[in-house]
This record gives sequence, structure tokens and C-alpha cells, in this order.
Amino acid sequence: MSTQAAHVDRDGAVLTLTLSRPDALNAINADIERALGDALSTFESEPDLRVFVIRARGEYFSAGFDVEHRVDDDHDRSGLLLRRRYREIHDLFDRVERVEKPVVLAAQGPCLGGALELAASCDIRLATTTARFALPEIKLGVIPGSGGTSRITRLVGPAWARWLVMLGQPVDAERALAIGLVHAVHPPERFDEEVDRFAASIAALPHEAMALAKLSIDLCDLLDRGSGRDVERIVNTMLMTSDDHRARVDALKERLSRRDR
Repeated sequence: MSTQAAHVDRDGAVLTLTLSRPDALNAINADIERALGDALSTFESEPDLRVFVIRARGEYFSAGFDVEHRVDDDHDRSGLLLRRRYREIHDLFDRVERVEKPVVLAAQGPCLGGALELAASCDIRLATTTARFALPEIKLGVIPGSGGTSRITRLVGPAWARWLVMLGQPVDAERALAIGLVHAVHPPERFDEEVDRFAASIAALPHEAMALAKLSIDLCDLLDRGSGRDVERIVNTMLMTSDDHRARVDALKERLSRRDR
């Protein structure tokens, strides 16, 4: 599963993919795409794996897609191959978004272009105080086309999407946190420890409830308010009648009872 460009490690319920092309600023190439796809297949198929963490080593999280790993083809003036290549990238990032388990991206440094598009497909984004985020595609006369424009607009709203997508302007970690692009920011010296602690904490959460929560959030984002309430009732009808929920409630009652004695 590991390649020269990316390493995959397993620690209990946590599967980690680490980008490892520091000399190339961890630019995404065919090896990284293949490693990501293989890791996703493992993560999707093995019930004991509860959290998928994507991180990197080196100064950059990733500078985006490798310029040698082009999306376009000078010999294909029709655009047929271009659209097929984009479909491959879309399908890969859609798999990240679609898997019914939490996917965490940990940016220890700059996260640019296609790497930010990958980040946008993840459930949770963590960053160091020294990280920055940008979509510089407009400077090459194109827009972020691997889900970046659509996902970034959904994440931060059209105003900040104009800043990132239309103008190609960067945001630092503090601004990224303020606009909802990342969820938490940590000092570099504690970052790895905080990522590990966070991954372990969410791995301990009820996995079926988390899977249905992820599906419910995506549905509620598309539905009107009334239909969203229906989703909540349907999902909790299944969860609240489960043995897992009842056991957890009984355990909570027991803890409260012991505290009051």
C-alpha cells in the first residue's frame, strides 16, 4: 500500500497516510494518488479502522498537483482526455468525502492548490499556526477544478470563495480558522501530539452513530428545514433503539449514581 511518495501506517483503529516527497514539496503525483486510493480501499473495507488521518512530513503539507503530472494533454484538443482525467480526480476526492467514517487532514505547513482541494473533501482539517492555504490556479488562467471551487464555496461561503478562488489570495491559519476552512490550530511543536490525541479520541466514539451523523449532515445541507427534521427523527429512531445506545445510557446512569453516593 505504501509507495516511495507516501507511507501508510496503522495504529489500532487509526489509519494514517503520510505524504513523503519533501524535496518536491509533497506535490501530488501518480504515486500519491495511487497510495491514497489504496488506503481508502483498506479504510472502507475494514470495520476495525475508525479514523483516517492524512498528514505529511517536511516544510509543506503539499504544494498541490505536481506540474509534471498534468491534467491536460497538448495532443487532445477536443478535451475528451482532459475531462476523463478530471473525472478520475473527482472520483478519488469524492471517495474521501463519501466514506462513512471520519477523515482528518493535518496540515503542518502550506496547503496549496490540489492539496487544498483534497483537504476540502475531508471531514476535519487541523493546522499548525505556521500553515497557510491558497488556490493559485487563477494565476494560470484556470479555476480550481478538482472540487475546489464547489467545495470551498460550500465550506466558507461565496465571499471568501471569491478571495480564494477568484483572486487566488492566501489565508493564514488564524484566518482559515475564523472563516471555517479549518477546525483547530495548534503550535508546531505540539502538532503531532495533538493530531494523535484527536484521532484517538474520535476513534472511541460510537461508529454507527458517527456514520449516520455524517450522512445526515450531508442530507440536511441539501434539504429544506422541515425535511432536515425528518432526517433527524428517522436516524435517531434507529440509533435510540439500538443496544449500543441503551448500554451507553445505562453506563452513564451508573456513573452518575456512583457520583451521588
